[in-house]
Amino acid sequence: MSSLSRHDKNTHTRLMRTVRTSALPVLVGLLLFVGTVHRPAVSRASDIEITGPDVQIGDNHIRVTTSLSLNDKLTEELRNGATKEFKFSIDLFRVWKMWPDEFVSGKSLVRTVKADPITMEYRATSNDGITITQKKFKSFDSMIQWALLIDDLKIAQVSELEKSTYFVRVTVESKIRKLPPVIGYFMIFLPENEFSIRKDSPPFLIGARK
Repeated sequence: MSSLSRHDKNTHTRLMRTVRTSALPVLVGLLLFVGTVHRPAVSRASDIEITGPDVQIGDNHIRVTTSLSLNDKLTEELRNGATKEFKFSIDLFRVWKMWPDEFVSGKSLVRTVKADPITMEYRATSNDGITITQKKFKSFDSMIQWALLIDDLKIAQVSELEKSTYFVRVTVESKIRKLPPVIGYFMIFLPENEFSIRKDSPPFLIGARK
């Protein structure tokens, strides 16, 4: 009985090794499949531009206006019905000569756009973490113009800032679309962003408190 148990154990061990060895090519093939078929091509950030940021100071507020210009590839994907999500981060930094620049305040907005080339419907959503705004548009261009423009956004009150030199940094990221659950398990091997770019405003002197 003891000899039979050892035999069964050895047989089970050999079987498991065979299964693991046989599964390895399948796993590698799945990873290659994910990487070549389900992974969108990453856009070059050099083809995508941030306009501004334009900083205006008045009525005790710092206001920022900025926009994003897409390349031909992303624009064509949107026209063909792809859904894109763009995250705008508008942050105020204080300049330090001997230390890293200090983050002071900021806001983030997520703009999602979707065009239906068959029904000619154009929809966009804006989410600032508190309020979600949904809009319909009569044309693709008007949807893009609204979705990729951040206009007159308040990011800080002058009275709450110490007198110093500051600048505004705008960062825009486009996340790769969510994959099916099984494929999403291997997202650790794939890039998270379709693109990520940033641009700083010229430095400016401001502040009310000493």
